[in-house]
Amino acid sequence: MLQAKLSSKFQLSIPKPLRRNLNLQAGQQFTLLARGSIIELIPLRSIKDARGMLSTCEYRDSSEYRDRGERDL
Repeated sequence: MLQAKLSSKFQLSIPKPLRRNLNLQAGQQFTLLARGSIIELIPLRSIKDARGMLSTCEYRDSSEYRDRGERDL
């Protein structure tokens, strides 16, 4: 288990092994969520990083939905 210390300026340093494993970069932004006494840091990824994420999704023509009586999206 890795630990970090909150500085007098309320800053945390993420330990190097964790930065390396998650490929975190200096200046990267995070979303912070509080769940009870737990703080979650969720790295924000750029559009470039998300490229190809949906490539495995099956594409359906909207006419296929109309033919089955489903609403157009």
